[in-house]
Amino acid sequence: MILIVDSGATKSDWISLDNTGKQLFLTQTLGLSPEVLSREVIEDRLANNFDLSQNRNEVDQLYFYGAGCGTDRMKKFLKEIFKDFFPHAKTEVREDTYAAIYSTTTIGHQGIVCILGTGSNCSYYDGHQLFQKVTSLGYILMDDGSGNFFGRKLLRDYYFHKMPQDLGIRFAKEYDLDADVIKEHLYKQPNPNTYLATFARFIIENKDHPYCRGVIDKGLQQFVNNYIMQFELATKVPIHFVGSIAHFLQEELITVLERNDLIPGVIRRRPIDGLVEFHKKTI
Repeated sequence: MILIVDSGATKSDWISLDNTGKQLFLTQTLGLSPEVLSREVIEDRLANNFDLSQNRNEVDQLYFYGAGCGTDRMKKFLKEIFKDFFPHAKTEVREDTYAAIYSTTTIGHQGIVCILGTGSNCSYYDGHQLFQKVTSLGYILMDDGSGNFFGRKLLRDYYFHKMPQDLGIRFAKEYDLDADVIKEHLYKQPNPNTYLATFARFIIENKDHPYCRGVIDKGLQQFVNNYIMQFELATKVPIHFVGSIAHFLQEELITVLERNDLIPGVIRRRPIDGLVEFHKKTI
């Protein structure tokens, strides 16, 4: 049995294939980012999934693409957990950027591949190898244009009284904005980046409001400036995206790209479908 996993900060999509490429099951767990979760939390999330627990001894190949898996230390950390949970599996752990690449491009074709979901990232793919110009320092300092970026912006503007009154009233009705509740989630609960990203739904649902339009445009432009424009070939190759923010704000995203003489490429909400097709070719 083959398991293919696309794991973001918020959730992980798991697809199982047999040795002929036939899908056996599709399931989800919460995100398994090794940068922010302990071994115990990750083990619990695996064990509490019925499909994974029932088939743990049947898995012989595991391809895991995850947020926070860009360093050897994090890869080793996850491999040790998977070795115990899937005892017969040969495991490969790669950062989620590769999932984005394999689901939006084809081998031999150049492109810049971006992630705009709970977090954000950007890489250049020359058709064979991956190159990055920016080393991520995590959601507090980086992640321009992401879900947690927009969530942080909304909370700050609400508390600094910079959000228009009509929108602020609506915002307060939809979320618990008590300061103690917010600080509990940010400083005491796991996955503060995911918590911040929950507020991004509000900016998507109200994207026609002038304030939201301005925040979205500025955030996406900041992503272009700080990430995409790091690459000399930025205006010469297609710019591909995966992630919920890219998907739900694709009209606004394309506008920003074209304004900067960039070429919009594939925009895919979930890379897992493209990943499956990629791995089927290797069976």
